[in-house]
Parts: sequence; structure tokens; C-alpha cells
Amino acid sequence: MRKLAGILLIGGLLLYMASLVPALFAPSVRTSLDSVGVPIIQSSEEVSGSANVVTAIVVQYRGLDTLGEVTVLFLSALGVAILASGLRDDVFSSMFAKDDGGFILQAGGRFLFPFIILIGVYIILHGHLSPGGGFPGGVLIATALFILILTGESAHMPHRLLNVLEGIAGLGFIGLGALGFLGTEQSFLTNVLPKGEYMTLFSAGFIPFIYAMVGMKVASELTTVVATLTEAPVNTEAPVNTEAPAHGSTQEKGRP
Repeated sequence: MRKLAGILLIGGLLLYMASLVPALFAPSVRTSLDSVGVPIIQSSEEVSGSANVVTAIVVQYRGLDTLGEVTVLFLSALGVAILASGLRDDVFSSMFAKDDGGFILQAGGRFLFPFIILIGVYIILHGHLSPGGGFPGGVLIATALFILILTGESAHMPHRLLNVLEGIAGLGFIGLGALGFLGTEQSFLTNVLPKGEYMTLFSAGFIPFIYAMVGMKVASELTTVVATLTEAPVNTEAPVNTEAPAHGSTQEKGRP
């Protein structure tokens, strides 16, 4: 297995190096490919109403790819949950049960928790105006919950609530994208909601709502991954002694 992994790593490295060779002999003059993003930049305000062009690209121009990324994250969380359910040696939970981090970490975690949540929500809500969006905002919210786990403030996360939020976020993303079929273009992820006033908080149509769904899904899935690992079941079964007793080590009752 190690040989196969080594061969795959070396093969991938060689393939990457080979892909860089044509660039060494390519002409240095500019071509029309340099302006491939110009039409997207010029039409971003009209199509999406978003002041952040990157947001318009992520949510609309390559919205299906973003949906695929969220799906991959869901599959990763599902895989971790399946693997953790089979752990019977308390590998991960023992790392957190023996040490609560001390007073400084606990007090600092409680103090920073609401601020981290607030910053995460701000990044999600302003993703269509400034760098940010659902992915980094969701990661920040999950980080605030990680602090609770690291400091022992929360021994068990509400998995049922996390699963509900994750499902709502996924269905919300698809539902908002399906609204595009009601527009004139009749296409998935077409921004049919009112775009509002450009460069204001209430603008960009459905983009802020989609980012809210993405942020909710990322936060719930990452929290589920860490909580599942730290709450891995403990092996409470007594070990079975398979060794045979030594000859003459036991005597029948009443025999001298």
C-alpha cells in the first residue's frame, strides 16, 4: 500500500512538472486570453447586482460548481461520521476529556465566543459587498463552536439540530436556484429577485440568501465533523483473557 501511495505521489508530481514545461517556451506577448474576464466584469452589475465580482462568479457564473463543493463537504462529514462510529478505543474523546484547558483558555473562550460568531455573521451578510461570503463566514462560526469543545464547555453538541440546519441550508440553496426557472431565462440560479440599490446591504437579489445558506451549511457540517470525532464511543467492554491458566496455579476447594 505504501509503494502504491508513493508511486501515485511521484506520478502526480511528475505530471505537475510536465504541465509547467510548455510555459517555459510560450511566447511572452499578450493574447486575447488576457481579457477573458472582461465581459464578466462588465456585466456583473447588471446580471447579479453584486458589488463584489468574485461573489457574482461564485454564486451565478459557476453556481453549480459551488453547489458541488458544498456537496463534497457534506460527503466528507458523512464519511467522518461513519468512520467515527466504528471507533471503539476512545482515541479522540480521551484527548479532550482529560484536559479542560485551564481557567485562561475557558475564560478567553467564553469572552471571544460571541465576537467570533458576530464576525462570521457579518462576513456572510456582506459577502456581496466585500471579500468574504458563506464559506469563510461559516468556518468562523464553526471555529467559535470548536472553542467550546476545546475548553470542555460543551461535552455534546446537538447533532439533531445541526442535521436540521444542514438539511435546511441544502434545500434552501437548491430552492433559491430553482427560482430561476420562474424568470424569463428559465435557468437554474438565475437571479430573479429584485437587485435593490447597487453597493448597499439590501442588494444583489438572491445572492445574500444563497450565501446565508452556504454559511449555515458549512458551519453545521464542520461542527458535526469535530463533534463526531470528539464524541467517539468508548470501548466499555471488559477485555477477554484468552491465556490459559498456568499448570498448578489453581487448586480445588478443600484440597490442601
